Amino acid sequence: MSPVLIICEHASRVLPQHFGNLGLSEEALSSHIAWDPGALAVSRGMSAALDATLVHQRFSRLIYDCNRPPHSAGAMPEVSEIYTIPGNQHLGVAERQARTEALYVPFHDRIRALIKDRTARGQRTVIVTVHSFTPVYMGALRGVELGILHDTDSHLADRMLRAAQDAPLYRTERNKPYGPEDGVTHTLQLHGIANGLHNVMIEVRNDLVADDTGQGVVADYLTGLIQKSLDA
Repeated sequence: MSPVLIICEHASRVLPQHFGNLGLSEEALSSHIAWDPGALAVSRGMSAALDATLVHQRFSRLIYDCNRPPHSAGAMPEVSEIYTIPGNQHLGVAERQARTEALYVPFHDRIRALIKDRTARGQRTVIVTVHSFTPVYMGALRGVELGILHDTDSHLADRMLRAAQDAPLYRTERNKPYGPEDGVTHTLQLHGIANGLHNVMIEVRNDLVADDTGQGVVADYLTGLIQKSLDA
């Protein structure tokens, strides 16, 4: 089995039934504020190609963003880009705690358990998180197509960026369109850096993974970058 452990925190736009629609329109709930379109399909393609374990969240990040710690305002955002989220306004301590215990805690406990089991079996683990981002954010067009992100450990990111230079299919940049200063590396810190495991976060522009063909091409390309980086 591959050393790669793939994590997809924003895989789904599904809201638990008792939350209703959080006061949002169907357009908003289908948009990037609710999930990372295409990220789960790409993750599954990579998982199959690499024989890698995949962990993904089943519910929308609007209820709880599992790539944010409980104290973060972004964990249960009141506003996302141009959208105000009525169902997240003025949450009390008890409601925030209930969401944390229902979504964040079991998600990250599952990852911890997998890492612990792999370590006990002497299996190497490399953390790869997979995300997608919108081509236009707050009215600004984003030129980057593929982002390779890292926090204090750039080992795997450096190798993937070098591999991307050798096979430049997409406009690829380091820590774009986000970086550690934006608070997006929580999962990397929690499971990678804290355990001394190499790690990387991948961001794909979501217009590139809007259909089966695009998802397959991106999954194949990323699989190649990761394999070359691990071999190196």
